[in-house]
Amino acid sequence: MKDAKLIFLKQERHILSLLLCEGRLMEANAYPLPAAGPAEEAEGTSGNVSCLLGSIYVGKVNNVVKNINAAFLELTKGQRAFLSLDNRNEPRLLNRPYDGRLLAGDEVLVQVEKEAVKTKDPVVTTELSFSGRYAVLLPTGSPGRLIFSGKLDNSCRKILKVFLEREEIRNVLERSSLIIRTNASELTEGEPLVQDILRLDSLAGQILSVAGTRTCYSCLYRPASAYLTEIRDTYHDQYDAIVTDSPDLYEEARLFLEQQCPGELHKLKLYQDPSVTLMNLYGLSAKLREATETRVWLKSGGYLVIEPTEALTVIDVNSGKYSGKKAIRDTFRLINLEAAAEIARQLRLRNLSGIIIVDFINMEDSADKQELLQALSRELRQDPVKAVVVDMTPLGLVEITRKKIRRPLREQLNETD
Repeated sequence: MKDAKLIFLKQERHILSLLLCEGRLMEANAYPLPAAGPAEEAEGTSGNVSCLLGSIYVGKVNNVVKNINAAFLELTKGQRAFLSLDNRNEPRLLNRPYDGRLLAGDEVLVQVEKEAVKTKDPVVTTELSFSGRYAVLLPTGSPGRLIFSGKLDNSCRKILKVFLEREEIRNVLERSSLIIRTNASELTEGEPLVQDILRLDSLAGQILSVAGTRTCYSCLYRPASAYLTEIRDTYHDQYDAIVTDSPDLYEEARLFLEQQCPGELHKLKLYQDPSVTLMNLYGLSAKLREATETRVWLKSGGYLVIEPTEALTVIDVNSGKYSGKKAIRDTFRLINLEAAAEIARQLRLRNLSGIIIVDFINMEDSADKQELLQALSRELRQDPVKAVVVDMTPLGLVEITRKKIRRPLREQLNETD
């Protein structure tokens, strides 16, 4: 992507991770500053820590609720978590052999897969996973599965399968399953993918080998600092520079890149102009403020009204100040198509997830409606987080679902204010 930067800013109480493309903010996250120093936040460390997404714990089952087929655990003293028992993966118990039942008092290996949101506890799973830039390793459950990201086309999959026809990978698949990520599409040779998988396999082996010797409430693994995973998880062609004005963040990012993404190391830059801050250079304060406002103006003069609620997010498209000379049908069609592109950007920027309902300007022609749905689907495919256009209802409302990974941007910023 032309003139695109991944920017890290260290604020008083949080770290901002911002993806800026041609002057427009595309993605933003605010991470609370870790209590420990950077060295203690590295992958594979253990100890009593906050429930960071992806962390692996020896949890203790408090009670099993059969009517919802779930269990409530303690990850650390006083920190509860929710475990669905719908997962067919056999839990790894550390206090006794598994006999098909999960009982109160059991010590079980779990991984945080969803953060705590408002009054809801974090969600954990017994299916452990380790993410790299090109692959995800699943060391528990049924081994031998090789799964490709849905965004990889058939020709790309054929090439990647050739890369994976190595004895080391066959050995890995005898004990684990693999998911090949969208980022693998950038590869012209197999070695980076193979090395990524072998690193994950080694990490998983180390953690599982010591799990049986750890006491209840131990944290066996933490991923790298959350903001650093933005480097790994953002598509490689969506930024051409990684910029920070913090020497501490620069050094931490440098070490992370050397270990996990050496091919991206040349993109890392330390901004050192004392005359103007990095925040002011790109007008980031105003851009962040706009990302939390209810109304979003379109270039045509139309606007969106974005209203998140507890159950779903509602987006209304309005013609606003549009003053074009086209016929009414063409006017509504053009505003809706512009709105579709902006809605896709806003969902990603604000990190809006779950059910999203969009009330576009009413269109009578079925061809126009189909064009709009196709345009919206095309824009949503650019989102690293899975987002799907479900359908248009008889009332003309468009239904979208977007996978929940992190909390909405507004909540992140409010937590750290």
